[in-house]
Amino acid sequence: MSPESLLAPDVEEFQVDEAAAGVRLDLFLASRTGRSRSQVQDWIQQGRVHLQGRPARASEKVRPGQAVLLERPPLAPAIPQPEEGLPLDIVYEDAHLLVVNKRRGVTIHPGSGAHSGTLVNALLAHCSDLSGIRGVERPGIVHRLDKDTSGLIVVAKEDQAHVGLSVQFAERSILKIYQALVHGVPPPRGVIEQSIARHRIHRQRMAIRPNGRSARTDYEVLEAFGQDYALVEMHLHTGRTHQIRVHMTWLGHPLVGDPVYGRRANPWDLRGQALHCRRLGFFHPVLNRPMEFEAPLPEVLARILEDLRRGVDLHPEEPPR
Repeated sequence: MSPESLLAPDVEEFQVDEAAAGVRLDLFLASRTGRSRSQVQDWIQQGRVHLQGRPARASEKVRPGQAVLLERPPLAPAIPQPEEGLPLDIVYEDAHLLVVNKRRGVTIHPGSGAHSGTLVNALLAHCSDLSGIRGVERPGIVHRLDKDTSGLIVVAKEDQAHVGLSVQFAERSILKIYQALVHGVPPPRGVIEQSIARHRIHRQRMAIRPNGRSARTDYEVLEAFGQDYALVEMHLHTGRTHQIRVHMTWLGHPLVGDPVYGRRANPWDLRGQALHCRRLGFFHPVLNRPMEFEAPLPEVLARILEDLRRGVDLHPEEPPR
């Protein structure tokens, strides 16, 4: 970033106050911009962040009175483009909606850090008649799954279906059954009712907070593997952001691979939470009939379960492949 660009209209300045004293620069800037820490670190590596007029490092601590300058990258096109060749596992389709088995690692729609290769890009290549209720950036999208959460998601192809599905989600009449691999072994079954709101400091995270939105997760242990791991099935009665991940961490059993709430090492070096939407049920908003779908666990999680069932040594010098 050249000195001349510091005067450009796409450069923002952030003043460090007393409350932020000693905070890492990447955390400080993430809290001020509302972007993820990884996004901020990318900006820093690209030379888009200056501290007191010099290129900054992500790990350095900020001090009161310092000025942080951010040169934002050019905006991506606002309208997602169809992308041929992207994998799209369609479980069901009619003239009104689709049910898709989303792969791990796929982002639902374009946004910060993901401008192509999303589920929306694949859907636009498959069909052009998606509901426009949520605007051009999220055509047909009624609900979401996190990037590394796999499994079933319903997509509206026209507005009548979108409205009808949205009402069912709001009324909590949608059946949503997930399976997850967690650290440790929880009690055989239980109900977690803990309100969730955005974290006070880390704005990309959620947290248990008394003044948050009500959230309920019913769970049952399907299979235990010694005292180290368990396969757990969850029934979501609400749909809060990161609900399962936050609730299971609060219970003391974070999801394997969760980089945000768990952060525990695992012998498979799994990156991203081991979470899968196994069953999805709803009342068809146009055809007026109940529908229910099921999707098997993704291959990577199925292989991990095979390791656990075979009693593979989980503490070797090299992680099992």
